[in-house]
Amino acid sequence: MCEIYTKADPILYESRTRSIRMRGVLTTIRLENLFWEVLTELSAREGLTTNQLVAKLHDEVIAWRGESVNFASFLRVCCLRHLSSVAQKERGGISKPAAAVSVAAGLRTVGS
Repeated sequence: MCEIYTKADPILYESRTRSIRMRGVLTTIRLENLFWEVLTELSAREGLTTNQLVAKLHDEVIAWRGESVNFASFLRVCCLRHLSSVAQKERGGISKPAAAVSVAAGLRTVGS
């Protein structure tokens, strides 16, 4: 069972830092490559660049909550919720806890 996780390409869990301008301030965000890949996929679906999507998510969380506590973790949760939503649609709307993991495991390469 664990082979799907233990044999993952190490590049997927290496961290990458990106500089993103949010609210006029240049900010760096450090995430594992797999999360950047999911954000890239999500931003393409939205017709945005990855940096634009991240800035938009930041603006929306500030508007909703008034602050952005632990934004990198927020982005990871956004990625997992996106993968869960995709997996649920692929399974005909039936929610399965492992569905998001299965979709994530299928992402073997990291785009730029």
